[in-house]
Amino acid sequence: MKTKKHIKMKSKLTLATSLIALSIMSFAFTSIVQKTKPWPVPEKNAKTPNPVKADKESLATGKSLWNLHCASCHGKTGLGDGSKAAQLKTQPQDLTTSSLQSQSDGSLFYKISEGRDDMPSFKKKISDPEDLWSVVNYMRTLKKS
Repeated sequence: MKTKKHIKMKSKLTLATSLIALSIMSFAFTSIVQKTKPWPVPEKNAKTPNPVKADKESLATGKSLWNLHCASCHGKTGLGDGSKAAQLKTQPQDLTTSSLQSQSDGSLFYKISEGRDDMPSFKKKISDPEDLWSVVNYMRTLKKS
């Protein structure tokens, strides 16, 4: 025979389980929506060519700036698995994907410069545009094997 206490405890456990399940579904839905949220780039910016040649010096500069400013969220190899990634509202994008790598240099430069949501603007932190272009050059090396 079930006591009132047993029924009440079972009811609380069911409620807690339901709330946890609802929270997980809400988080999953939010993650899906945020991952697919388009990031439009003005056509003028998207068509801007990279004026910095992807030579040894540019790649070294880009890598150094990447490690200083980007790796904490996007990870050392651009997979979106940096040490701060779990603390963000939006999962940092995997920069090794073909969808990212197929974007124009101008688009990547714009996104780094302007930022959005958890992605900060870097136009003041990395104030030399040539350095920002070097980061774009370095990002091109982050491809899946």
